[in-house]
Amino acid sequence: MGHMIEEVLIRENIELALATEDVCSVDPGLARECVCIDFTTPDAIKANYRFLAEHFKAVVIGTTGWDDIATDVISCFYANGTPMVYSSNFSIGVNAMMLAVEKIGNVLKDCGYVPHIEETHHIHKLDAPSGTAKTLGGIVKDSLGVKPDITSVREGEVCGIHVVKFKSDVDKIKVSHEAFSREGFAQGAVVAARMTENLKGVHTFKELISSK
Repeated sequence: MGHMIEEVLIRENIELALATEDVCSVDPGLARECVCIDFTTPDAIKANYRFLAEHFKAVVIGTTGWDDIATDVISCFYANGTPMVYSSNFSIGVNAMMLAVEKIGNVLKDCGYVPHIEETHHIHKLDAPSGTAKTLGGIVKDSLGVKPDITSVREGEVCGIHVVKFKSDVDKIKVSHEAFSREGFAQGAVVAARMTENLKGVHTFKELISSK
């Protein structure tokens, strides 16, 4: 992801100040002038979020797996007045899908529909279900009022396919998204970084996309 984000920045003529695996080694003076785009690991986020909140101009987090400390992370960014945008998936297409699923769930609530989510990824992916599938599951539960089962498939080199189904006795609605490469995640992260200009507080990428 780091290399893809760098390619997008170069293509869009945006300066890359520094690429590093040790964010806490970044000079605070430089950090204050930069937006940090973080695609690391849950352990790295847990170790580094205070430094990110205290020193950077703004932060975009595409790392998942830190839900257990989300309240502490969000509170820290608010306390330091540092804008933060986070998402389990920065693909603009996936976030459009999330908005569509939320709308469909609201319309179908109490109408007898049973939801189900399927996600397919490459065999190298370690987590199952994916963070995106979990996010979609939360959206379905909140909007439809029913927690969906999630089926995970690992095969070949599939970049990522997510399908949300709503089935009743009379019909079925299916919303799907397929990523052809990981470049879409990088593009969305750079879009999010641009959106932090004059932004205040902590937001999901879906919130920002929905306001377009």
